[in-house]
Amino acid sequence: MKRRYERLSLDDDADGHALLVRLRESLEVERARVSALEEALSTVRGDVEQSLRHVAVVRYDAFGDMGGRMSFSAAIVDDRGDGLIFSSIHARSESRTYAKGVVGGKSDVTLSPEERHALDAARSGRAE
Repeated sequence: MKRRYERLSLDDDADGHALLVRLRESLEVERARVSALEEALSTVRGDVEQSLRHVAVVRYDAFGDMGGRMSFSAAIVDDRGDGLIFSSIHARSESRTYAKGVVGGKSDVTLSPEERHALDAARSGRAE
């Protein structure tokens, strides 16, 4: 029993009460550190949810007389489905680019089938 007590003791002059006080103080410091880490983790999780990290690109031929799938729609959204859709339509003599906002996976502007496909792929994680 004495050997077990000696293993618990931090130094030779410590009595049982002093040892328990030091252990309690140490425990309180660790609890404060864990609490601070939990708070920081919660902040980081919130930031990650709002980051635009789900991306999908759909390439296609906008016009039947052109090949090479030079037109594309790209969806970039966060975990809630908020973000942007960029579409670039390529023709023989010109190219036009459009941007549409997305909130909760929906846009107040009508989405083309290709834009909808890109958005669905980005939200599901199955980029094509």
